[in-house]
Amino acid sequence: MIRNTFAAILLASAATLAALPAQAQETFDAKQTDAVRKIVRDYLMEHPEVIGEAIESLREKMRAQAESDAKKAIESRKDEIFSDVNDPVAGNAKGDVVVVEFFDYNCPYCKVVLDPMMEAVKADGKVKVVFKDMPILSEDSLTAARVALAAKKLGKYDDVHRAMMKFRGKLDEKTIFRLVGEAGANVDQIKKEMMAPEIEKQIRKNIELAHALDISSTPSFVVAGADGKAARTMSGAIEGQVFKQLFDITRKGGRLTGAN
Repeated sequence: MIRNTFAAILLASAATLAALPAQAQETFDAKQTDAVRKIVRDYLMEHPEVIGEAIESLREKMRAQAESDAKKAIESRKDEIFSDVNDPVAGNAKGDVVVVEFFDYNCPYCKVVLDPMMEAVKADGKVKVVFKDMPILSEDSLTAARVALAAKKLGKYDDVHRAMMKFRGKLDEKTIFRLVGEAGANVDQIKKEMMAPEIEKQIRKNIELAHALDISSTPSFVVAGADGKAARTMSGAIEGQVFKQLFDITRKGGRLTGAN
């Protein structure tokens, strides 16, 4: 710890000195300037590993700060995250645990995680799932998001959502509308509804909300109690068993089994 602190001081001193304009550096005595440079150089030559340690320490501080900021954002915007009436919902709408998924229809990991997540939700019976479209991968992803939200307005969200998520390969506009028809939805109605201003607004809101939560990839999840408590964020293709553990941990107020 002492060595890391000393290293951080040295690196900060070196960075500060290097960043000073020439006029500012003139305020230092030439011997003092050379002495600082020599101390920093000698120490780093003898202990080059501290550079990596200092960088890792900075990364950890940044991660902790991002996590703290995300928790504050969850608390201040919990109604938008967990209870937006415009969001598609699955599972038990009155469940005591909520899983919010930010996803993209062209994200292969989102497709992989769908069945394990929904199987865990069904087996539990007391979990609400909220889907938030986050089309960040392509223009076709945006088209798919608009189509899905239009299908929700027409009562066909579940069928259209599953059809597009089950499709393996890149979704393009032609494929999207073919899948819509195969899912039993009216393609002409979907095309009309998908350009509604409220759908565009909802998608933009989802993306802005994701940024506020420091979510930048799909799939990403916010798991919390129905009241928004014990919330945590996770990313990636989570396995079904992990979802089950998350449900249990959330019900225990965010504590691991056996924790004090």
